[in-house]
Amino acid sequence: MKRIAPDNLICMNDHVQTHALRIDLAYARDDNLLFGERIYRPDARLWLHRVLARIVLKAAESLHAQGFRMVLYDGLRTVEAQQAMLETERVRDNPQWLREPRLLSPPGAGGHPRAMAVDVGLETPDGRLLDMGTPFDFLAADPEPAANPAHREHPDLSPDVRQNRALLTDSMMQAAQALGTPLLPLPQEWWDFRLPKEV
Repeated sequence: MKRIAPDNLICMNDHVQTHALRIDLAYARDDNLLFGERIYRPDARLWLHRVLARIVLKAAESLHAQGFRMVLYDGLRTVEAQQAMLETERVRDNPQWLREPRLLSPPGAGGHPRAMAVDVGLETPDGRLLDMGTPFDFLAADPEPAANPAHREHPDLSPDVRQNRALLTDSMMQAAQALGTPLLPLPQEWWDFRLPKEV
């Protein structure tokens, strides 16, 4: 795994006063949807690679101008946290999540351990989450598009859900394009955006 220098990391908590952002670090809570137990320390902060942080901040500015606020659920995920996730009862009860195409990366793999993946949602200024068709962190038994309502290509989404997902995706992709940086939306999860490995 490519190591990330500490000076390449940006703490997104430091930007909530200057940008339309709310940090809701999902795995620092014991009521998270996926595992139902705390993975991070309660005082954990959300860190992103500086390149991805610039994209998120630019997207947040665009979304704010349209009357929305970005919610950040996760960024840097340590190898130890990834291992702890795989040892939870929920994952043991769903071994299909670890088969290809995997819905959970093995420790050290994927964009999160390099702070090059971010999990995001959208809400109104008064804190009402936009309907994205599933909650953040919804993992279907089958990751294929037809069976997974969190998949970006799921065929049975309401017009409102399609519009809300497009708003989030377009804002992130346009911010990346404006900064001259490639960005990859993870197909199986509407909330996941990541930098390519070569960045």
